[in-house]
Amino acid sequence: MIKHCLWVGVSALLLIAGCSLVKQLGRNPRGEELARLDTLPNYKNGSFENLAESSNSANKHNRWLFLHKRPKTVRPSHALPWVETDLKKLAAPAPTIVWFGHSSLLIKTGQGNILIDPVFSNHAGPVPGLVEAFPGTTNYHSPDMPPIDVLIISHDHYDHLDYRTLKKLKSQIKMAVVPMGVGSDLVYWGFDPKKIIELNWNRSVTLNGGLQITATETQHRSNRSYSNENKTLWASYVIQAGNYRLFYGGDGGYGTYFKQIGKQYGPFDLALLECGQYSPNWPWTHLWLGQAAQAAVDLNARMLQPIHWAKFVEADQPWNEPIEKLLPAAEKLGIPVNVPQIGEPYTLGDPPKQKVWWDF
Repeated sequence: MIKHCLWVGVSALLLIAGCSLVKQLGRNPRGEELARLDTLPNYKNGSFENLAESSNSANKHNRWLFLHKRPKTVRPSHALPWVETDLKKLAAPAPTIVWFGHSSLLIKTGQGNILIDPVFSNHAGPVPGLVEAFPGTTNYHSPDMPPIDVLIISHDHYDHLDYRTLKKLKSQIKMAVVPMGVGSDLVYWGFDPKKIIELNWNRSVTLNGGLQITATETQHRSNRSYSNENKTLWASYVIQAGNYRLFYGGDGGYGTYFKQIGKQYGPFDLALLECGQYSPNWPWTHLWLGQAAQAAVDLNARMLQPIHWAKFVEADQPWNEPIEKLLPAAEKLGIPVNVPQIGEPYTLGDPPKQKVWWDF
């Protein structure tokens, strides 16, 4: 009887785990949703395409990269420092940005609260133990968030679109703005379709509070399984909050589109740009050493804040190399850099956070 009960219990756990894994894979557009994508100029032959010629590079992503042995320096030697902030009591005389590591951000504005690419799980991806978060980066969770006026998702990769986090946040989110096709994942996970806005590049929406969000081009890719690539779109975003304008780059390799965005939508008070997890395996889909500084200049940004670092290992560089290489490149180009600790608020107009907390 005991053995039978144990087997039933284990079977139930495996069934739950299996269902969770299937859910995390998401669901690509189908039916009417897919037919709508077929009408878009950047969707051809069943998938989305980058506009830049370099997107046709012969270099392909090594799907089994996580199996090879990496140097110890890809992870910090001890827990990262962090700042405990009551996110529900943030004042917003000007947009205030709180970074949670990697690319997860809360932006408090007078027009509403913006949550971008939240990943509050202990790992990125459907399988625990493969892409584990650094110690010190998992102290903020869904209940810590204030009511979210708009959730912004840049693309469907696991380190930006996390099923476990969104499942817990769903009741706190008033509206979600996502690239074309990504809404299918959210609907599959129980989101109300009426609370999802899908945008193609260079399309905008103005929300009830007055926030204007514009999806813009970036040079990347999408997939939640290796058999279905580029079935949903990837995007960067222009965020207009009153008289303030911010740029969120999501993921994307360097290209002329930064200058085009700067010319059409700039100048920007702050550019939030990736600076980590670059690799020869994906030479055109992420910014390389120092390129975030040049991209910020191209965008006509007054200040740069690096993201996409200090939480997960996705490539082989030392964990703090991205910031150590970025700062001298930015200084050479004359672009100020804001580098807050995890959870440390930064309000636009204040001097940039420049305490060296990563030197270990």
